[in-house]
Amino acid sequence: MGIDPGLTRCGLSVVQAARGRAVLPVAVGVVRTPADLELAQRLRRLSDAVEEWMDDYAPDVVAVERVFERGNVSTVMNTAHASGVLMLSAARRDIPVHLYTPSEVKKAVSGNGRADKQQMTAMITRILGLTEPPRPADAADALALAVCHCWRAPMNARLKGTL
Repeated sequence: MGIDPGLTRCGLSVVQAARGRAVLPVAVGVVRTPADLELAQRLRRLSDAVEEWMDDYAPDVVAVERVFERGNVSTVMNTAHASGVLMLSAARRDIPVHLYTPSEVKKAVSGNGRADKQQMTAMITRILGLTEPPRPADAADALALAVCHCWRAPMNARLKGTL
C-alpha cells in the first residue's frame, strides 16, 4: 500500500508485486478533509479512511512519503500530523511501514530524483499500464510510493541480510 500523506488530500493506493519488476494496480483513491473542520476531526477522518482501506485490502506493507521541510511550517506540521496518524493505523495492524523521501521515489520510478509531477504521472501511467493518468497528483504519488517500495524492498532486504 502506498500513502501520500496530506491533511487536505491524502493519496492511497494498493498494488500487487508480480514477477520481476512487474507491478499490478489494485486500487487508487484520494481522501479529502474539509479545511473548516477542527484538526482532530480531520485526522480522525484520515484515520478512518485508511483503516477502511487496510481492512478491505489487507496490505502486507505500507510505504509512506517521508515528511520533509518545505519552507511553510504550517504545511509541514499538518502533513506530519497526518503522516503520524496514518502510520499508527498501520502499526495497530502490525503492518510494517517504510518511509521514502520524494527524491527516492522519483529516482526509483523515473530515474530522475528531480522529476516533476507531470513526468511522475506519465511514468506511473506507463509502468502500471493504466488507460489514463491517475488524478489528482496525490493519487499518482501514492501509486509511485507503492511501486518504489516493490522495486526497492528486495534490495533493501538483501542489504540488511549482509550487514
